[in-house]
Amino acid sequence: MLSIHFARRLMVAGLTTLLWNAVAATACAAEPPLTLTLDAAIHQAIERAPMLEARRAQSESARQEAARAGALPDPQLTVGVGNLAVQGPGAFTAGGDSMTMRTVGVSQVLPSRSKRQAERAMGSANATLAASSEVATTLSIQQQVADAWITAWGAHHEAMMLQSMRRAWAQDVAVAKARLRGGTGSAAEVLAVRMAALDLENRIDEASAREDQARASLARWLGSSTAQPLADAPDFAVLPHDEASLLASLDRQGNLLGWPAREQAAEAALAAARADKHPEWNVGLSYGSRVRGLSDMVSLQVGVSLPLFTRNRQDRGISARAADLDAVHAEHDDARRQQAEAIQSAWAQWESLGQQVRRHRDALLPLANDRAALALAAYRGGGEIQPLLDARRDEITHHTDYARMQAEYGRAWAALAYLLPNSETTP
Repeated sequence: MLSIHFARRLMVAGLTTLLWNAVAATACAAEPPLTLTLDAAIHQAIERAPMLEARRAQSESARQEAARAGALPDPQLTVGVGNLAVQGPGAFTAGGDSMTMRTVGVSQVLPSRSKRQAERAMGSANATLAASSEVATTLSIQQQVADAWITAWGAHHEAMMLQSMRRAWAQDVAVAKARLRGGTGSAAEVLAVRMAALDLENRIDEASAREDQARASLARWLGSSTAQPLADAPDFAVLPHDEASLLASLDRQGNLLGWPAREQAAEAALAAARADKHPEWNVGLSYGSRVRGLSDMVSLQVGVSLPLFTRNRQDRGISARAADLDAVHAEHDDARRQQAEAIQSAWAQWESLGQQVRRHRDALLPLANDRAALALAAYRGGGEIQPLLDARRDEITHHTDYARMQAEYGRAWAALAYLLPNSETTP
């Protein structure tokens, strides 16, 4: 009796476990998989990119160097023997002559104020340049991650779009076989339709391979491979900045962020060259201990550099640094022009691709689908096979062009959307 009761309890427990497992499996199946958005991919890349870690370390190094720039050089401690006799009975002995003394002293070089100010300016410029390089690297990472994500998204949608056309190709094969059985078609027509269907499979495989390649590029930035499905793409028709705002903020964009700091560094180098014409002072104090019974002595020395022959020395250095500064100004102006040209070109491409994408979506794809449907109806009614094959081939081409054009449209959008730093890119 007890064994029967125990068996019933085991059966109830087993059924309960199976029921809970089934409920959990149903819940997991009903829960949609997490998708990887473009913003999430960029955020992960910024957190994990080794190159950005290197830029942060370089920025910290430059800040530490800037903090010590312009400081006085370390004082020098001197120890020696002065007035040592080299002849006579007391030669080379510390007590051999009344003038011999053991000395200890300290000296300090005093650079000119203008030279120290130039060193501070150079340190500040280098720190600013390192910080701007960090921001520029972040913007570059955003751009490259966006390119990889959009390429993977475009290839995935191309594959999905082509896969949705399999049913139409299967229908074509079925119609060709039906006509063959009815005596109104030929085996060659069936083979032609099947070859077209296989060509569709090749295109699907090609799109899937390009998605895998883009995901590999994306994993290079995320630090690990990801099999997450990609979320919907942002609206490529909307940019965070208009063209006029981008053209008015050239120096804040990644390619130009470092130029103000380079100009500041060139100005600091020119100031340092001019400071070389100012005399540099040094002072020294030493204490001399003589033999017992004789008074000790103290020496004070003051030295100054004499920039007397400046024409072929300091003046030429000043001229060289002034020429360097002019070169930096000219290169900065040329970089501005290049960036303005790049923005205008990218903006024109973005607008053109947007028009082409809308034209494909609203006109070309519906027309291609209608043409294929009419060609299939005509073939089913006894028409020739070639118009159907041509219509299907053009349908594939238009759908492939549309998917690839969407990805190209997205990359053109990304080239403009990530030009300016935001709160996430600014250190």
